[in-house]
Amino acid sequence: MKQKLLDFMNRPSSRDVLINTAGNYLNVTFTAFFALVLVRIMTPAQYGVLSVLLGIAYVLANILDFGVTAAIYSTLPNLLEAKTERVYRFIKTTFSFQSLFSFIIILILLSTFPYLDRIFFKTDAPRWVLYITAISVLFLIWQNFTLNILFASKKFLKANIYNNIQNVIKTVILLFLIYTQTITVGAVIFVFGILGPIIFFLLLFLERRDLVFVLAKSEIKREEFRFGYTLTYFFATQLFNLGGRMDLFLLSFFGLKNDVGYYGLAQKIILTIITTVVSITQVLSPSFAKAKTKKEVLYELKHGFYYLLLPAGLYALLLLTPNQVFYLFFTERFAPTATLAKMLVPAFIIFTLGSLPLQFVLYTIKRPVFVLYGNIAYFLIMTVGCYLLIPQLGVKAPPLVNIFAILAPVAVLSLTTYYGYKKLPA
Repeated sequence: MKQKLLDFMNRPSSRDVLINTAGNYLNVTFTAFFALVLVRIMTPAQYGVLSVLLGIAYVLANILDFGVTAAIYSTLPNLLEAKTERVYRFIKTTFSFQSLFSFIIILILLSTFPYLDRIFFKTDAPRWVLYITAISVLFLIWQNFTLNILFASKKFLKANIYNNIQNVIKTVILLFLIYTQTITVGAVIFVFGILGPIIFFLLLFLERRDLVFVLAKSEIKREEFRFGYTLTYFFATQLFNLGGRMDLFLLSFFGLKNDVGYYGLAQKIILTIITTVVSITQVLSPSFAKAKTKKEVLYELKHGFYYLLLPAGLYALLLLTPNQVFYLFFTERFAPTATLAKMLVPAFIIFTLGSLPLQFVLYTIKRPVFVLYGNIAYFLIMTVGCYLLIPQLGVKAPPLVNIFAILAPVAVLSLTTYYGYKKLPA
């Protein structure tokens, strides 16, 4: 038993999971540090403007992914294994199309941002700050694209080293701006959204400048950009992301202001553990993309299950954590947060284990349409369930609805995995 455990821990995938999880949590630590520093040197109004503008940039960078991330994980590992020149054509074509579509959207944003800010966001930020925010979206998209290329190529150590080196440099620059008393909302957005990605690209260029020239000479082939696959997954993820926010939106809609605060904090606690789930699935995705037979898929499912027991165990541990521990960190003013976080645990344990059939459906049999079907059901159950039950049960309704909502896509993906697995060659 001891030897089996040692062999399991010594597998390349186990090392990759450890590296990627540590790197992602280090990134979370830097994010927390930035927030801790900024709230102490900015006024609440300034920090509010910064939060809104950075939120817009990050949300847009996620939306303008256009499902490209899934296309990278489902295609690139097989191209790398075949060692074909097509790999460069795929990377350049995918990058070019995503950049083109994103550039069009960002141009529209640049021309409408002052108007949107005046009537909706109401930050009253200077125009140049709004324009920097819009431009930063493109740099964040490019950084996410490059990170996903590295992850799909199983370059987890390199990706996390580069990402956290830029975090260190951003920290130094941020502390310098504070020391010289030149820190502003615009300066912080420039450092986080533009300078950070530039540092990341520069680090990568210094090591692989030869690859940049190879990509520059490669062709752009429209057929390399899988419109059907990427757009299907794009709509699926947007439905899931929107559905995952409907509980908070509807709590606010029904005027439960204090409960929105308690529930929002409970979500942040739960979502912290999702960092582990993301770290693991980033490692599993290339392996599922290369699996072709029942034996190979069973191997990946088995070991993927073992890895996902870690975040599932963390959620179970959260369930057993005494409320006093929550009070220690968040004070008793947020006492309901402890109960709400624990009520959300069952749904997210289901979500964690449901990530396994998602890998098979998305990367092995490459059928994102079933992800879309499941996420449509998820969105409808979350929206209708919260709308009907919040007036009856208050803030306790969303955790209950979450359980039934997340069961829908997991059930669809599990059934698709079962029938898809049966059709694979032995």
